[in-house]
Amino acid sequence: MTTVTTGTTTAKGSVGTAHIRVEGRDKVTGAARYAGEIPFAGLAHGWLVLSTVARGRIRSLETGPVLDLPGVLTVLHHHNAPRVDSDYIGLLGVPPDPTAAVFQHDRVPHMGWPVALVVAETSEQAREAAEALVVHYEEEPHDVAFTGEHPDAYPLDAHGPAVAEKGDLESGLAASAVVVDAEYTTPEEHHNPMEPHAATALWDGGRLEVVDSNQGTTWVASELAKMFSLDPSSVRVRSEHVGGGFGSKGLRAHQVAAVMAATVLQRPVRVVMTRRQMFSLAGYRSPTTQRIRLGADADGRLRALEHRSLSLTSTVHEFIEPSAGVARVMYDADAHHTANHVVRLDVPTPTWMRAPGEAPGSFAVESALDELAEKCGIDPIELRVRNEPEKGPVSGLPFSSRNLLACFREGARRFGWADRDPRPGLRREGRWLLGTGTAAASFPAGAGPSTALVTAEADGTFTVRISAADIGTGARTALTLIAADALEVTTDRVRVHIGDSEFGPAMIAGGSMGTRSWAWAVTAAAGELRERLALGSGIPPEGITVRSDTTAAIGALAKKERHSFGAQFAEVAVDVTTGEVRVRRMLGIFAAGRIVNPLTARSQFVGGMTWGISMALHEEAVRDPASGGHVGADLAGYHVATHADVPTVEADWIDDPDPDDPVGIKGIGEIGIVGAAAAIANAVWHATGVRHRSLPIRPDRVLSAGSGAPHA
Repeated sequence: MTTVTTGTTTAKGSVGTAHIRVEGRDKVTGAARYAGEIPFAGLAHGWLVLSTVARGRIRSLETGPVLDLPGVLTVLHHHNAPRVDSDYIGLLGVPPDPTAAVFQHDRVPHMGWPVALVVAETSEQAREAAEALVVHYEEEPHDVAFTGEHPDAYPLDAHGPAVAEKGDLESGLAASAVVVDAEYTTPEEHHNPMEPHAATALWDGGRLEVVDSNQGTTWVASELAKMFSLDPSSVRVRSEHVGGGFGSKGLRAHQVAAVMAATVLQRPVRVVMTRRQMFSLAGYRSPTTQRIRLGADADGRLRALEHRSLSLTSTVHEFIEPSAGVARVMYDADAHHTANHVVRLDVPTPTWMRAPGEAPGSFAVESALDELAEKCGIDPIELRVRNEPEKGPVSGLPFSSRNLLACFREGARRFGWADRDPRPGLRREGRWLLGTGTAAASFPAGAGPSTALVTAEADGTFTVRISAADIGTGARTALTLIAADALEVTTDRVRVHIGDSEFGPAMIAGGSMGTRSWAWAVTAAAGELRERLALGSGIPPEGITVRSDTTAAIGALAKKERHSFGAQFAEVAVDVTTGEVRVRRMLGIFAAGRIVNPLTARSQFVGGMTWGISMALHEEAVRDPASGGHVGADLAGYHVATHADVPTVEADWIDDPDPDDPVGIKGIGEIGIVGAAAAIANAVWHATGVRHRSLPIRPDRVLSAGSGAPHA
């Protein structure tokens, strides 16, 4: 075996070596087809019609003129659509968002609610007919105004308790030498993966097949079987290539509508969301209002910590952005109170979005830590050193590993932090004020039960089949490396097939748990296969196949705090004339378990950090209170970072294998964005002397806040 060094990790075998994507050539040549590109004989096209009011009822639909248009096959709506069941428990123990159960009643709970599906011979005919469909509504007053003091807010448990408290908060604050009490806000943000949401449904011999773009084929297959009251074995979902997901590609209205239309017409039907429809139907990150209160001794050691977060959800489904959860992991205090509250409004339901909870939560708590460091006159990194917990601040559980301080030490060395003058507003280049900032990052490192099939073929190769999803992360390549090492062969002897519910249940690509969960299953199957091959009985023409199931192994894991960690650093320049903020350079150092493929891992980290630039400076979806709909629901009005906004972004890692994982993996999909916005916001304060507690830090906000820096 060869030994190579990449980043700070020494690798033996295939895992840990840089490897180009195994499907890379197919993607750049167009041979890899995505869900909306696969041809089917007799394919019809559906186009969703969305409500133009934010609350009310459908009085009538003028379908007659639409049905007379060229190519139109049918119009599905609440009077004629197949009935479905949405009263069941779905993925992760939660019921489905009723938005996916389309055309079941005349109620309209938000702007952009699906009210009809027009199906035609061509996509163009379907779109023209959908835009011609006249829908009459009985409109009702709506409320889309999100405020931090909303009277109807209430606590909501998510994957942890809504409220966690220990100690006397008010006494702890009263006894503190230094107190920070501040409110931080983040806006509504959207996923918008490059590939739109697309699904084709067809019936084949009494069996439902769906070709989809999703983050888990067995997830979608299971939900469709429950919703349409089908035997799970009669539903197959395929999703070979996915052009981004970020939490948005689960069960949505377009898949259900496609199945309905295919059932009615008995021919294949494809439904693709438009970019504008994605703003209403693909989920999004809720805005948050977060109050942080920190009380510390003069030396910066925390006595009291309070983190309260408010987010919104729809009137038809409960979903919470658990932003206060990050404080339960990062910092301890004798008095430690955290709470997540939610308020129902006439808006679409939010959903998981890359680093749910941790991304907005880290902006608040890491900004507050920076404010505390300023008040105490302590370096921000030293403040975090003094408040490093030995065990879970709320759970009391040991950490599987926690190498956060090692990330800060390495990052500070490479970023040149020791040369930083802590006083704000002193560095200047012409009209630009310069500043640097830092922040910590964490994200849970979990694993979900999965199954895998590994076959020893008669020709000496090996085939791996697992219902994994490669949403652009390089999962297919990572699993090839993992399988090769587990089988003790070279990667060219391994073929990995993913994205097919036929392969059996497996964890979704979400929560930074995908590769870890799938690797565990592949390693287990490969290990058993090697044992069988060692018996020397030979390989028959059909091969030898072993199936693994990690349910018992994962269930037997000892309870620990399992997380990836990281340290984010940013340097910004602020134009005192225009208010423009430019990120000049960023550095992220991560402790995120064993790195399987340094090439794609670095892309993952850099992608998250780039999204952090978007979060800090650009992203902001705005609702019109009069209509209840978005202003500029497209990528012209919704700004994201582009290449011109990202000059130098570096990511690296320290050696940090998880001792309880067969491969040592933790998870890297989401930690790159955590803390990035806070590091940038802290750098803006260092440049200008003005603290920005609301994202994004737009030029108008910079100008209206003024500058605490001395004038030239």
